[in-house]
Amino acid sequence: MNRHPDYLLNEVNEPADIKGMSLDELKQLAREMRQLVLERDSAIGGHVGPNLGIMELTIAYHYVFNSPHDKVIWDVSHQSYPHKMLTGRKLGFLDPDHYEDISGFTSPEESNHDFFEIGHTSTSISLAVGLAQARDLLKPHSKDNIVAVIGDGSLSGGLAFEGLNNAAKLNSNLIIVVNDNQMSIDEDQGGLYKGLKELRDTDGQSANNIFKFMGLDYRYVKAGNDLKTMIEAFKDVKDIDHPIVLHVNTQKGKGYAPAEKEKMLYHWRQPFDLKTGKAKQEATGENYSDAILEELDRQIQAGEPIVAMNAAIPGVFNLKKFQAKHPQRYYDVGIAEQDCISTAVAMAAAGARPVVFQNATFLQRAYDHLIHDMALNDSPVVMIVRGGTIATESATHQGSFDISMISDLPNIEYLAPTNVEELLSMLRWAIKQTDQPVVIREPEKPLLHGKATQDDYSNIKYDIAHHGSEVAIMAVGDFWELGQQVCAELQKKLNVDATLINPKSVTGIDADVLHHLSENHDVVVTLEDGNLSGGFGETIDRYYGPTPMKVLNFGAPREFADNVPLDVLYEWYHLTPKQIVDDIERVIHSL
Repeated sequence: MNRHPDYLLNEVNEPADIKGMSLDELKQLAREMRQLVLERDSAIGGHVGPNLGIMELTIAYHYVFNSPHDKVIWDVSHQSYPHKMLTGRKLGFLDPDHYEDISGFTSPEESNHDFFEIGHTSTSISLAVGLAQARDLLKPHSKDNIVAVIGDGSLSGGLAFEGLNNAAKLNSNLIIVVNDNQMSIDEDQGGLYKGLKELRDTDGQSANNIFKFMGLDYRYVKAGNDLKTMIEAFKDVKDIDHPIVLHVNTQKGKGYAPAEKEKMLYHWRQPFDLKTGKAKQEATGENYSDAILEELDRQIQAGEPIVAMNAAIPGVFNLKKFQAKHPQRYYDVGIAEQDCISTAVAMAAAGARPVVFQNATFLQRAYDHLIHDMALNDSPVVMIVRGGTIATESATHQGSFDISMISDLPNIEYLAPTNVEELLSMLRWAIKQTDQPVVIREPEKPLLHGKATQDDYSNIKYDIAHHGSEVAIMAVGDFWELGQQVCAELQKKLNVDATLINPKSVTGIDADVLHHLSENHDVVVTLEDGNLSGGFGETIDRYYGPTPMKVLNFGAPREFADNVPLDVLYEWYHLTPKQIVDDIERVIHSL
């Protein structure tokens, strides 16, 4: 049900519908759209501050330009909610029953006003340059404008500089809008942002101008949250015949006091109470991230030269606690995963003990550095990976590829603990050893207690939690409890007393255990919370390939899931205990 049938937005079905509106009507539209962002995000979670801050810029863009003939690329596209409201997707904000109909990022499947599915940073300029080059090649007389909107910390990503460098070679229309809200996910990091501050402080007149240095035209807009100013700025650059940077000063979280005050907290927010700003469900009890930080603190007290590093995501790991306690040992490189990995490699080579905190869905951006710097140099970097799981989020944020990415690389040990005691045992060993890079997959499911069955992981010894026969269940990390449930279901349905194994690692194997399983087992089942292609299960498949052993792998197929509820994904992927046992039964009956 449309909660706001009286809103002016109801009259907007496409961008052309706002072109006849007065300035007062456009301002009313901005107020309505801000309220809708808050209502939707407070109900289901989402990006709050980025969308509140870019409201006037978006309305002005669609007032001046002619989408989709003129094309706008939203960097990260987490600030595209206002754009979606004006391009035929308003119901996804007006009607709570349709909140889940639209993704939190641009999607060509949703609208012809979206040109790419984007969820990671720093790509917009390169994409816009590619569109401009194709336009100039295929339609040399075209008057279509190409616009990239980048900001919210995205300029710190190396690809943004590569895009700027090549944008300067164009001799045709390209407009790069730098949405400067003085923030990243957390605070901006690095010298680039000092330069942006100089430009803001001098109304764009500072000689210290990286954009001009790179050969680009430049204009500064001080009042980026003023509609009239933004309309005039866009009119001035529309149809320009060369590349230009429009540097726009905006306020992140504008219009909602809690988001203006706590910009990091409201970058992306779980469902919250709109009146108080408090989360509807506060995290309580023990968690793996705090356990890791407590162990790092103990290691520092014991004299280890520990440093904690991350790329603009301290909130994911509660790292602000570490920063407050050990400010000289905390490094946030901004949105620059590649730099984070390579810097950590050098720090480790110099004798420090870097512990790098990475999100699985962002780690892919540093893949070359994992191979060429960390693995090739056999550098003893310790890395904690979160988000390695079959996810319910947008296709842009799938963290299920980390095992296949990392397990294929030489020299790296990738450990997958099943409980907090095992996790801390692995972390202590990883910090102490200096022979190789060690990655630890932090569990995503609620914290479990258990035990560590070894302290030295240089040779992996599988933990056989229960000795059985006929069927062996190998449950990796977060799927440990699933493994227990499958064993119980096998006993109940087939009267099979299955062996249950904790592999501990997705890279190292325990050949002795695997060899002896053949003596009284016919089927080995692998359970992994991630992509099957190149995953742990295929490692076990290869081992048993020349033998009669039957191997069944359970995990995610090679696809992008897009905003699908987890229970639905588990049904699709045959990851419920009943489905797994049914599949095992069919194999047993075929023997």
